[in-house]
Amino acid sequence: MALELGKHTVAWAAAIAAAGLAIGTVSAQPKMIQKLGKGEGAVDIVAWPGYIERGATDKKFDWVTDFEKKTGCKVNVKTAGTSDEMVALMNEGGFDLVTASGDASMRLIAGKRVQPINLDLVPSYKTIDPRLQKAPWHYVNGAHYGVPYQWGYNVLMYNTKTFGSQPPDSWKVVFEEMTLPDGKSNKGRVQAFDGPIYIADAALYLMATRPELGIKDPYELNEDQYKAALTLLRAQRKIVARYWHDAFVQIDDFTNEGVVASSSWGFQANVLKSKNAPIATVVPKEGASGWADTTMLHAEAKNPNCAYMWLEHSINTKLQGDLAAWFGSVPVVLDACKGNPLLGEKGCENNGLGAFERIRFWKTPVSKCATQPNGCVPYHRWVTDYIAILGGR
Repeated sequence: MALELGKHTVAWAAAIAAAGLAIGTVSAQPKMIQKLGKGEGAVDIVAWPGYIERGATDKKFDWVTDFEKKTGCKVNVKTAGTSDEMVALMNEGGFDLVTASGDASMRLIAGKRVQPINLDLVPSYKTIDPRLQKAPWHYVNGAHYGVPYQWGYNVLMYNTKTFGSQPPDSWKVVFEEMTLPDGKSNKGRVQAFDGPIYIADAALYLMATRPELGIKDPYELNEDQYKAALTLLRAQRKIVARYWHDAFVQIDDFTNEGVVASSSWGFQANVLKSKNAPIATVVPKEGASGWADTTMLHAEAKNPNCAYMWLEHSINTKLQGDLAAWFGSVPVVLDACKGNPLLGEKGCENNGLGAFERIRFWKTPVSKCATQPNGCVPYHRWVTDYIAILGGR
């Protein structure tokens, strides 16, 4: 399979301006809704693949149909493969909600693309894991800018036939050229994520393998640390078969295109396992980056009443458990971990429930940061430099 570059460079370019916004300085935001009215008949959502299911792929996983019947609000979904694509879509407008990860949420808040949430209209908010109720990626200056949805980590997915009795225990298998247990090179058989935030994955690997760099936070890099991460990624480009952003394309690549190892989500692994593919996942010894997603309301939402109905619906116990089982993620409502036949007794534990404190959750890199007194490399440079790496520069 020939190297395929990401198709999201246009979206990334559109996100550069938003990336340069001052994070944490929020003013003149739209006033929150005070009273819920009659549903408008529809709600338009930008979401990660697999996040909003109506049973089309598997009839057991459907949390849309009953909502539509109960509220009269038709759910329309636009899937996005990267956080930058989500930011670009929200900047364009025309959507009510977005399931934003931490590397997008603060940009949306600073860019005034989302509005504060009235928790009085989301009565189940109190059931959310207390660690997430005021998480810094959606709670700013005393205001809530969304409702937590799911969280998890980025796993190393691999082909068990290729690795046999020697499963990979390090991200080295996707960052550096090497001979795999089947006696063949990993060149052209591994993938990397199609998004600038992947620079943090390189930094996380360097934290363990090059401690002399002094990296304390993979999202807070000084010039030398950042340069080292880019050098690693330029070398990686020589062995990468595809920079993935589409979960279903990655599933096909592991099935038909000879890909044997890549960063991934539990969702792809679950789908492949359901098809009896020889797939397993591991969190390498260097640790893992992760995502904590928040459903946020557009500042100019055309269907705010249906949107608020969805926000409440999104954190009911059954939906949370079913989604965790489907996506390989962790519910934001911990009661969802109990008694869900699809998730199983140990589903939350298997999906990383106990790893919350060890996950390096996605966040937007900014110039003023806690670990670097002389400043950090801001996200707009991550965007332009990652585009250059994908272009072979």
